[in-house]
Amino acid sequence: MALGNLASRFLVAVVAAPVLILAFYVDTPLPTWGIVFAASLLAMWELFTMTLDDKNDRLAALGFGALTCLAFYWIHPAALPSGRAWQTLAAGGSTFPVLFLGVIAPGLYYLFRFRDMSTVATRYASTVFGIFYAGVLLTCAAALKRDGGGNHGGDWILFVLVVMWLGDTGAYFAGRFLGKHKLYEAVSPKKTWEGAFGGIAGSLLAAIVMKLTRFHDALPWLDLVLIAVPGAMLGQMGDLVESLFKRSTGVKDSGSILPGHGGILDRIDAVLFFAPYVYVYMQLREFVAAL
Repeated sequence: MALGNLASRFLVAVVAAPVLILAFYVDTPLPTWGIVFAASLLAMWELFTMTLDDKNDRLAALGFGALTCLAFYWIHPAALPSGRAWQTLAAGGSTFPVLFLGVIAPGLYYLFRFRDMSTVATRYASTVFGIFYAGVLLTCAAALKRDGGGNHGGDWILFVLVVMWLGDTGAYFAGRFLGKHKLYEAVSPKKTWEGAFGGIAGSLLAAIVMKLTRFHDALPWLDLVLIAVPGAMLGQMGDLVESLFKRSTGVKDSGSILPGHGGILDRIDAVLFFAPYVYVYMQLREFVAAL
């Protein structure tokens, strides 16, 4: 990444950061949901553009993806209004609507519009994968705000972004000045082991800063380490997975919507793996504490 590119990233971050932080810390989770939902739509579209040749297939896949994300987020006790009927619906969970909209509905679409029989399996698989990879996984970030507990909903989503951002920054500088040993040259030729360890260090530093400034006793040190270190590794693997997609489809960037950043998918590839990990960890921690 050239220094000019780094400067472009910094300028975009300076503009976007205040808007995101304001959305994260208002009382209602709706602004956060709106931002995450819009990002998921863009990310899914970028992925479908890489994997689906037919525009009608891409539009249909995006529609199924939007409905799946809506079901995943809104059919939940914390999202639905109070009342017996709503809570009865919530008790059933969003599992069936998500599976129906994300798996069964695309199957029915391709059943009646298979077009080229030799490619339909690949197109169907690409649609289902894109919905869950770029849509559902990212929606977990909005769920962090919704289910974060007390005043920490905004803190959790900020935690995810800061830990990934500082991890990416640490990996860049460690790789640039210390990098000698290739990490996974076939997928990402510029990444090194030194950069990977620098990224873990950067993520751990960001987590410590978040604990000292925002979480205090709400995030014990053991939880911090168990979230930040495995999460940093997952985030880096998420980056590599997206690089794998781009190499397999001959694409340099997933898009060009963000100057210096490429596409939305290029900027959230690590978050896609880290946000669900943090969300599941939080739910398991609450479950264990309630025993």
